[in-house]
Amino acid sequence: MKSNLVKQGLEKAPHRSLFRALGLSDAEIDRPFIGIVNSFNDIVPGHINLDKIGQAVKAGVRLAGGTPFEFQTIGVCDGIAMNHLGMKYSLGSREMIADSIEIMAIAHAFDALVFIPNCDKVVPGMLMAAARLNLPAIFVSGGPMLAGVINQKAVSVTQVFEGVGAAASGKIDPQQLAKIEDNACPTCGSCAGMFTANSMNCLTEALGMGLPGNGTIPAVYSERLRLAKQAGMQIMELLDKDIKPLDIMTAASFRNAMTMDMAIGCSTNSVLHLMAIASEAGVAIDLNMFNEISTHTPHLCKISPAGEHHMEDLYRAGGVQALFNELNKKGLVDTSVLTVTGQTIGENIALTPVQDYSVIRSLDNPYSESGGLAILFGNLAPDGAVVKKGAVAPEMMRHQGPARVFNSEEEAVEAILGMKIKAGDVIVIRYEGPRGGPGMREMLTPTSVVAGMGLDKEVALITDGRFSGATRGASIGHVSPEAAAGGLIALVEEGDLINIDIKQNSLELLVDDAIITARRERWQAPEPNIKHGYMKRYADIVQSASTGAVFKK
Repeated sequence: MKSNLVKQGLEKAPHRSLFRALGLSDAEIDRPFIGIVNSFNDIVPGHINLDKIGQAVKAGVRLAGGTPFEFQTIGVCDGIAMNHLGMKYSLGSREMIADSIEIMAIAHAFDALVFIPNCDKVVPGMLMAAARLNLPAIFVSGGPMLAGVINQKAVSVTQVFEGVGAAASGKIDPQQLAKIEDNACPTCGSCAGMFTANSMNCLTEALGMGLPGNGTIPAVYSERLRLAKQAGMQIMELLDKDIKPLDIMTAASFRNAMTMDMAIGCSTNSVLHLMAIASEAGVAIDLNMFNEISTHTPHLCKISPAGEHHMEDLYRAGGVQALFNELNKKGLVDTSVLTVTGQTIGENIALTPVQDYSVIRSLDNPYSESGGLAILFGNLAPDGAVVKKGAVAPEMMRHQGPARVFNSEEEAVEAILGMKIKAGDVIVIRYEGPRGGPGMREMLTPTSVVAGMGLDKEVALITDGRFSGATRGASIGHVSPEAAAGGLIALVEEGDLINIDIKQNSLELLVDDAIITARRERWQAPEPNIKHGYMKRYADIVQSASTGAVFKK
């Protein structure tokens, strides 16, 4: 056991004395030390219940003969951080979470780890740490929020953001917006749609790192606490059998996760995070693989904002395991992949058929024959850009229009709310990339305001930043290279024609090469937006979105 480094031998008497200061008995000191990595805090709705999840996990560890030690990580609520300076820090928290776990796990010689995440950057940050440390590990999230209900219709935080645009354009009055605000988020948990948090919790299950149900059991269900106890017990079996994350997170496992990503229509942010996790696991994946997998993976599930269903509906329909079961009918899943159950995906899904084909469609009745995400390439994005095509209206799958150019999210929102955007426009928001932002801000406000005004079927948005998983419409993010690195998006001018063809995976600026060359000769990189502190260091070492926005090695 690795924990013997801190508890066995004459020279470890001081260490044992410190453990006794914690109130540990000799029997507890002798058992395996299990680190419980918890992102509980009082400010994030998806994390406020994680203290109870932590207690359940520790009970499970003790039942199975281990000694649990809980410690916390940071966790940012993207909804609260949205549309102000705080969002610049969200993506950067992913790397800090991974680094802090590495420090705690090695400094205290844990034998194994149970990870308790829930929200956007916490899940991938913890998965990156699990791959880096390669200690026996298992994940149990806090679970999704239940949808709210207004006039017998399910709603979530998406409707609040879109309500701002609707109120600003006079489509609803302030009292109607207040009613949406009061009812959209009725419980704790990760927001109720297929936004980034729920996307990553489902993909954790698809990777094999979470027990069946990890991605979809609602936060407020007692079943979630039982799952946490089961995870606490299961980590002891993983330790006993020496099953480690890199035994599970293989190339085949990532292909399974990418297949699930396409079938379920995850957040565009899942592309960034899967690439970053794969980088830590030593598995080579690139943007072209997402398109390749998409071509033969049907889109079977549309959860809000792409459709009317929410996470609780997906849970009742059978969740991730049922989706895998359906996909496997055409051999689209590598069923030999090992999971934290100690069994293969094939063994896990054998008895989990789809329970509701109105939520998870059958293979012979997909929403589309290809996946819910698309990677676009072209002169405007030679290294790629990402769109959640499953949430794009049919009439916007192909679009050509004049560029409306803004050098920050704030400028774009001011113009949208000022009614300066017209049908047919292509909003370009730049200098919001990993380096230029810094931090690649997630921009739900401009996309939701456009949708709330009823322009999502007439206006496209393009950025080198990110869009929230709660975004719908022709919202194209992660444009690489970014503007701050001299990407072509930096040279776009007001009125330039931009051609978008999502069906052909194409994104083109329709400007002559000679004009672009002349503009490039005049272009100068702007001054950094943040000149001190963590995000200044982040900007100095972060790489392109096309790498997953990982740090330089």
